[in-house]
Amino acid sequence: MTGAHSPGGAQRYALLSVAAAIATISLKLVAWHLTKSVGLLSDAVESVVNLLAAVVALWALRVAAEPPDAEHHFGHEKAEYLASAFEGLAILGASIAIALTAWNRIADPRPIESAWLGLAVSTVASAINGAVAFVLFRAGKRLDSITLRSDAHHLM
Repeated sequence: MTGAHSPGGAQRYALLSVAAAIATISLKLVAWHLTKSVGLLSDAVESVVNLLAAVVALWALRVAAEPPDAEHHFGHEKAEYLASAFEGLAILGASIAIALTAWNRIADPRPIESAWLGLAVSTVASAINGAVAFVLFRAGKRLDSITLRSDAHHLM
């Protein structure tokens, strides 16, 4: 059984991932604003990738749930593999952006402000990601969805 056989279930989990990404982006931007830490800014940028990946996953799950048609005799399940490939490319793009930001901070170092408060806010965001990843792992296995499992791996 694939995730395409349970479109509503898999798509609900993708919506959970979208909501978690929005929450963590917000929290990580607050943490960055408090600290001015490039590390926390890069974490927020990576969360934007989480959001993009979750939106693409939602799209892929909707496409994969479509029944076979004249052009796709065996269905549309391969859309899930495209979502997984997109997620990998998005991670690569984010890593390049993070490296450039870090290089600029190395060239122009600044002190970190309110480190403990920023780390506390960031820890809450990480806990959200961890909890959602756990839920997505279980759902991906149960629904046999490579998209949900890929999203879970990325969140971890």
